[in-house]
Amino acid sequence: MSLRLAFLGTPDFAARILAALLDAGHRVAAVYCQPPRPAGRGHRVQPSPVQLAAAAAGLPLVMPERLGPAEADAFAALGLDAAVVAAYGLILPPAILRAPRLGCLNVHASLLPRWRGAAPIERAILEGDATTGITIMQMDEGLDTGPIVLAEKVPIGPRTTAPELTAALAECGARLIVAALDGLAAGRLAPRPQPDTGATYARKLRSEEGRLDWRSPAARLERAVRALNPAPGVWFEHDGARFKVLEAAIAPGDPGAAPGTVLDDRLRVACGEDALRLLVLQRPGRGALDAAAFLRGFAIPAGTVLPCPATS
Repeated sequence: MSLRLAFLGTPDFAARILAALLDAGHRVAAVYCQPPRPAGRGHRVQPSPVQLAAAAAGLPLVMPERLGPAEADAFAALGLDAAVVAAYGLILPPAILRAPRLGCLNVHASLLPRWRGAAPIERAILEGDATTGITIMQMDEGLDTGPIVLAEKVPIGPRTTAPELTAALAECGARLIVAALDGLAAGRLAPRPQPDTGATYARKLRSEEGRLDWRSPAARLERAVRALNPAPGVWFEHDGARFKVLEAAIAPGDPGAAPGTVLDDRLRVACGEDALRLLVLQRPGRGALDAAAFLRGFAIPAGTVLPCPATS
């Protein structure tokens, strides 16, 4: 059944969901996304993936800075069967939530109620979850608290990175939102309340979370490298400069070595538990290099002690 929809989303994850709606034959009356923002090394203003996808498909595009009464009136005037939301970036006011006939459906990248909030993919990896998933949720005025229409698990492997997990979840979400819309429109699906227990909050990522604290277990730091690249990025300080770590692995530690001590000539660094081997690094203003190539151009010899962040 072809439905009249609005789509609200901004990043790559959302663009894949939009493509699935179009492939399924739904009529997208308007696409909402965040206005272009500065991005990349030159901080030049760049359109979002959803903006580019909407333009390529010839879809009406709306990029408000906020969703006030005028925006809500225009949204209601679209005469929608449903709205689909995927990583949009703005909170929907009640007037918008109530406007579509079947409501607003959110494609959320976790198994709710675990990891409600802004960064569910990265938080799941950081905390060592073995499983996450997609929840299609009928939105209410709470923060990811609405009833569940469909959900499906997606595994997290021991080396899964945030970009890899994002791609897997986008594929799952693209399939699930089409099924959810079909089921709701046909009366085959009824939203069910979220469980009362197990709720966690995936707060927005902060750049300082990417600094490696060598006092932490190596397993935690290795997960941070997988979770926080490419943004906000993982880094350490040495000789007054900030060095990015793009890949790392857990390695055996040396008894008695202080956290932050470089243990060999291959960048094995002592941690609070075990050690972290730095595999791919990037100096300021340079390209990414594997450890061997990095060390040929910038020595960090064994015995060097890399600083830990100050404690408050």
